[in-house]
Amino acid sequence: MSKAICTQKGPYVLELNPGTYYWCSCGKSNSQPFCDGSHEGTDFTSTALEIKTKKTIAFCGCRCTKTAPECDGSHNSCDC
Repeated sequence: MSKAICTQKGPYVLELNPGTYYWCSCGKSNSQPFCDGSHEGTDFTSTALEIKTKKTIAFCGCRCTKTAPECDGSHNSCDC
């Protein structure tokens, strides 16, 4: 697997409590947008995001973002 799977053409907008979250960079996870280890055996790794205070995050769903794990609007121009 060399190309990430687009799981949705738009962000996953979630309100998160403080903690560390792991974003799925490959698109294979059954727990989108979070990693469940489905990338094992590929060149992909999860991307950690540490939240210090409760906040709303827009996680990339198309896997085209340049600011992983957060959405940067790339879904408007990527080919997924």
